[in-house]
Amino acid sequence: VILDMRKLPGVTDFMVVCTGTSDPHLRAVEEEVTRRLLEGHGIRPRTVDGTRQSGWIVIDYVDVLVHVMKGEVRERYDLEGLWNDAPRLRAGATED
Repeated sequence: VILDMRKLPGVTDFMVVCTGTSDPHLRAVEEEVTRRLLEGHGIRPRTVDGTRQSGWIVIDYVDVLVHVMKGEVRERYDLEGLWNDAPRLRAGATED
């Protein structure tokens, strides 16, 4: 899920929330996101917080926060519900 946070008070413009199914899957998603943004756009995260063991990793690109969460953690914290007034964007969609 991609949330457009620009019109809401907060700390970022966009929030990406995705699910990993296991510790290795969380690591793979984290590594793939950071690798593709570095290789494709020269962008490095400001910080990476959380651990695979906690079931929640946050990759902070300042304007974009990427949350990689195990299913049960994602359900418990319900970021989409917390920010339910944020418009949802489709991946690959562009704005005018």
